[in-house]
Amino acid sequence: MNQTSATGHVLSLDPDLRAAVLRVARVPNLLVACDYDGTLAPIVADPTKATPTAESVAAVRALSSLPQTTVGVISGRALRDLAALSRLPAEVRLVGSHGSEFDVGFVDELPLERQQRRAELHGALAAICKDQPGVRLEGKPASIAVHTRAAPRDVAQRVFDAVRSGAALWPDIEVTTGKEVIELSVVPTDKGLAVDALRMQVSASAIVYLGDDATDEKAFAHLHGPDLGIKVGAGDETQARFSIPDTDAAVAILELLLHTRRRWLFGEQAVPIERHSMLSNTHTVALLTPAARVTWLCHPKPDSGAVFADLLGDTAAGHFTVQPERGGIPLGQRYRPGTMTVETRWSGLTVTDWLDHHPTGNSLIRVLSGSSRARLDFVPRPDFGQVHIRLQPIGDDGLLVLGSNEPMVLYSPGIEWDISSDGHSDLARATVDLNAIGGSAMLELRLGTDSIEPPRVPVHERQIAAEAAWRDWSESLKLPSVARDLVKRSALTLRGLWHKPTGAILAAATSSLPEEIGGSRNWDYRYCWLRDASLTAKALVDLGSTEEAESLVRWTLRVSDNTDGHPERLHPLYNLDGTELGPEAVIEALPGYAGSRPVRVGNAANGQVQLDVFGPVADLICTLADVRPPEEGDFALMNAMVEAVERRWHEPDHGIWEARRRPRHYVYSKVMCWMTVDRGIQLFERQGRPVPDVWRALRATIAENVLDKGWNEKLGAYTVAYGYEEMDASVLWIGLSGLLQDDDPRFLATVLAVEAELREGPTVYRYRWDDGLPGVEGGFHLCTTWMIEAYLRTGRRADAEELFAQFIECAGPTGLLPEEYDPLTERALGNHPQAYSHLGLIRCALELDRS
Repeated sequence: MNQTSATGHVLSLDPDLRAAVLRVARVPNLLVACDYDGTLAPIVADPTKATPTAESVAAVRALSSLPQTTVGVISGRALRDLAALSRLPAEVRLVGSHGSEFDVGFVDELPLERQQRRAELHGALAAICKDQPGVRLEGKPASIAVHTRAAPRDVAQRVFDAVRSGAALWPDIEVTTGKEVIELSVVPTDKGLAVDALRMQVSASAIVYLGDDATDEKAFAHLHGPDLGIKVGAGDETQARFSIPDTDAAVAILELLLHTRRRWLFGEQAVPIERHSMLSNTHTVALLTPAARVTWLCHPKPDSGAVFADLLGDTAAGHFTVQPERGGIPLGQRYRPGTMTVETRWSGLTVTDWLDHHPTGNSLIRVLSGSSRARLDFVPRPDFGQVHIRLQPIGDDGLLVLGSNEPMVLYSPGIEWDISSDGHSDLARATVDLNAIGGSAMLELRLGTDSIEPPRVPVHERQIAAEAAWRDWSESLKLPSVARDLVKRSALTLRGLWHKPTGAILAAATSSLPEEIGGSRNWDYRYCWLRDASLTAKALVDLGSTEEAESLVRWTLRVSDNTDGHPERLHPLYNLDGTELGPEAVIEALPGYAGSRPVRVGNAANGQVQLDVFGPVADLICTLADVRPPEEGDFALMNAMVEAVERRWHEPDHGIWEARRRPRHYVYSKVMCWMTVDRGIQLFERQGRPVPDVWRALRATIAENVLDKGWNEKLGAYTVAYGYEEMDASVLWIGLSGLLQDDDPRFLATVLAVEAELREGPTVYRYRWDDGLPGVEGGFHLCTTWMIEAYLRTGRRADAEELFAQFIECAGPTGLLPEEYDPLTERALGNHPQAYSHLGLIRCALELDRS
């Protein structure tokens, strides 16, 4: 593999060395350390003129400016001389005298006896070198170096012999021998110890060390694990893993390291979140970029490890790319009407993608059609790239993925793959001439099986069947006249987030897409929140689809049964199979979307107390009972939830937004407790069942409590929690729930207060109070839809229509919405697509249509 350095030289890098550089560039905390002479600066006859090349300075300067990256130069030169000669930025750690000088005040810290010993050493060496042509003494704070580069060979040998048989034998003297130099020190000098010290100081995950001298061998000897040692220049045997010829090659290595790490850290080509399209077969989900790259796919379930996680900032985490051989931006991308099939079009090439299901798992099907040549990249990386895999060709039928616990195979008849390695796992590339093979080709990634047998049903018939199921469902919906197409796409998206095998509903399809670019508010939403799922199912019931709601209620009953009759012990969220989440973890190897770290798996909100979760579930059961006869399980679950509220409504909790701070008496949580009891009473009354005596009194008690204690007299509005002055968009539910009438002055005042404090242009923020987390976030799409509903309820239809028009403009080109929106950068944020955002859109369209 050739690498062109900034000097214009084309340098041939060993493929294994290149792969090693690419690997080490992706560690969380990197230390890049190197020698000076012979590495950053060419060896010259006059050491005082050994200046670093402009290219090496540029590379070192750029590396040192990267986050989580430290650059150090460890030289035999005195630290003051090294700093003056190198002119490197202050961010670069300079270590002089072969590792004994870490700061310029070092000489003043030497004990008096060491200073005296150095003076004696200088005298002895000066006597040896006196009148020896070409021999130069270099005084350093704790050592004396004897240079013989300019001396005749016989003179150099005579001087070295005299030093070795004289002062070098003194018991308290450290001797270091390099290229035509011998250095005697009154303190220990060891580049290996210096490397260890730097490693400790910066908590380096790995070290890259480049050096050319014999003194650098001690540094190479201290490298281990993922560290990478590179010897610069020809010469003796080395303990470094790799060797390169000269300083030009060293520059090429530094530039390759810089380029790779910068992209890893910042995700330079991060596709805007809202421009991704989702595929679904109600068993799993995948995300596509506008250029038909599969950038996200988890297996075997949406909450499992990712096979393709390029979305989170690194192609090394897996992707599946199809594009014209000539490259270029697509002409467009769209969903086929009423389906979850996506078409991406270039001139001469169309890629049609959908997810199918087979008895043992899921299939990602990609059909290529047209007349051009297409380039394919198949880079599976199971478990977020943490599993080493190999690709085994099976004749000309496809590729078997080896190394994962979950079987998978790529069925690709007639395609010849070129398999290579990135130093960690295999990847496959191919070029397909569609014109030469009849105008079409088919790729099928089969998950959960290693069968490479041809499908029994032709691919076009499978597409027709898959699309018919989606189209028939979407055409059965009772859609409003307002934003009809967007409502249909939102409904398809919500059904796509439904996990049919279990009945659970995902809060979002992804993990760790940031609420602030470059920030740490990156959460895993690939689970079933009781609140989010119930609101999602209710939105679909409102459109005429009950299948998702009925299966979710059954799922909730199963989860509730596992509490041994204590539903108040329900967690806010669960895995899709209804089991509890494991501990929240961080995948250090992934840089995150656009450099937004950490990448998280799991969600610590699982351990929180959120008393509001019963309200949306109760509202769903009550709504569902209006469109189909309720089941006994509905009554049992409702009764259990009201009893849970009775036991715990008076307690503080963590609230809807899952703030990582002490519990408070959140107004929204209390309103949801009230709504649980209210909907329970409604359900029993409508179905002719006796309402338990205590329920009406409980509803009245909670209402009186929240209406009194939640009101803030100073602000003249309901605020986030009892006794606090901060506003929160969730307090709009004081009216949206029906607790207050639409024309109640307290509701009108609260809407105005939320608007003044939290609305900015087309979006509404959740809150501005301190939630105990660093950084900021964007406006929250769901809160925007609450404001639209509040406008409608309080007679402000023109404002509602205006905000709704602004809101739907935030959707991506295929109609999908993530969680949040930054009105300043006009950029979407958060996990994608987000159920909250789409159910909010549906609710608003229905309300606008009715009013």
